[in-house]
Amino acid sequence: MKVWGITDVGLVRKENQDAYAIAEEPTTVCVVCDGMGGTNGGRLASSIAVSTYVAELKKVLREDMTPEQLREASSYAVSLANDEVRRAAQQSEEYRSMGTTLVSAIAYPGGVVVSNVGDSRAYHITEDGIQRITRDHSLVENMVERGDITEEEARRHPNKNLITRALGPDMTTICDGFICPLEKNDFVLLCSDGLVDTVTDQEMLFEVIHSEDVDSCLNRLLEISKSQGAPDNVTIVLMQNN
Repeated sequence: MKVWGITDVGLVRKENQDAYAIAEEPTTVCVVCDGMGGTNGGRLASSIAVSTYVAELKKVLREDMTPEQLREASSYAVSLANDEVRRAAQQSEEYRSMGTTLVSAIAYPGGVVVSNVGDSRAYHITEDGIQRITRDHSLVENMVERGDITEEEARRHPNKNLITRALGPDMTTICDGFICPLEKNDFVLLCSDGLVDTVTDQEMLFEVIHSEDVDSCLNRLLEISKSQGAPDNVTIVLMQNN
């Protein structure tokens, strides 16, 4: 599995509250978190969630685990990350309302297991197209599913950043889990909503599949985001099944 990652503060925010990690032993693990709850709180929450998730997974990962076992292990690591974010939030009034999204991918022979909480996303990208793997836990996603608004209207909705599930605010958190088989040279892209709000799915597809240099495609996606104002932090991790 080949992996690239990038994070940027964007053009408006003063601080980057996103965090990501890539671990490659005993199997490739990638995770992206987008913090919330004030400047210091958001940065701390995403950092705690990323480090706890990876550390707890490493304690239980084995090379021979099935996708179902990996999905269970990921869910357990998410719950422990939630506990750590909550514990830190209780240490100071300044951090009381902090929380974070999380999206992750764990590689297994033939695919990845994806987990998510909140509105950070995972996409499956092939030469045939781009498909979102995850479902946003957000107010506007619920509105789209009910038919109240379209996908395009959701991108511009004033409440597009109101999420219904996150690590930190609740005693327990439930993550969604997906098993995504991959063919050779398929891609999985993880990102915070700073990318989604400024770069279209088709732009992601073009830069990943049709550009001449995959190694620089994340920089080009970041430049597209900045050309659209990049009002939020932008974090992208790209995995290729090679």
